[in-house]
Amino acid sequence: MTPALKPHPGLLGKSRLQRLARASDVPSTTEWLILIGFGVLTAAMSTLIDLHLRIPGHAILKVVFPVAAGLALVPREGAGSIIGVSALATAISLRMLGFGGSGLGFGALTSLTVIGPTLDWMLRHASSSRAVYIGFVLGGLFANLSALLVRGTLKGVGLEHAGGRPLSVWLSQAVITYTICGIVAGLLSASVWFGANLPQQQESSP
Repeated sequence: MTPALKPHPGLLGKSRLQRLARASDVPSTTEWLILIGFGVLTAAMSTLIDLHLRIPGHAILKVVFPVAAGLALVPREGAGSIIGVSALATAISLRMLGFGGSGLGFGALTSLTVIGPTLDWMLRHASSSRAVYIGFVLGGLFANLSALLVRGTLKGVGLEHAGGRPLSVWLSQAVITYTICGIVAGLLSASVWFGANLPQQQESSP
C-alpha cells in the first residue's frame, strides 16, 4: 500500500529549505502540524493582509507564496492538499466569526480551495528545476482563472458588483490581470522557495 504523504524527491532536491526537511517514508507529527499551520497562515494572509494593489486578481500572491513555503519545508506528495484543506477550514471559520471582510470573498475562497490539489497534480512528476517552476506557474494560473470564473459568474447573475463598471469592461481587464497575476505568483513563489539545488544523496557523495 502506498503511504500517505510519501517524500517527493523532486521537491526535496530543489527546495531551498531541504536542510530542514525530512526524507523519511512516514511523515512525522511535526510535519503534519507544519502543513496545518501553513494552511492557517495562508488563510490569515488572504484575510488580514492588504497589499494595496488595485489590480484584479492580485490576491493570488497571498495564496501561492505561503503554500509554496509549506511545500519547500515539507516536500511530500499530497502536502499541498493538506495545506489547502487547513486553509479553507480556517478561512470559513474566520468568515463565520466576521473576520473575512473584502479580503475573503468567493474568489479568494475559490483560490484557497483549488490551489493545494492543483499544485499536487501539477508537481506530481516534477524532477527538475524547470518542471518545478512550470508546475507552480500552471498551478497559480489555474487557481486564479478558477477564481475569475467564479467571480465573473457571480457578477453576471448579480450576486457581486463589478465596482460600478459594466461587467464587460471589468471582465475584459480581469482576464488579463488574473492571468498575469497567476503566472507571476507561481513564478515568484517557485523562485523564492525552490532552486537548482542538488539532491541530498548527491551532496553527500565524495
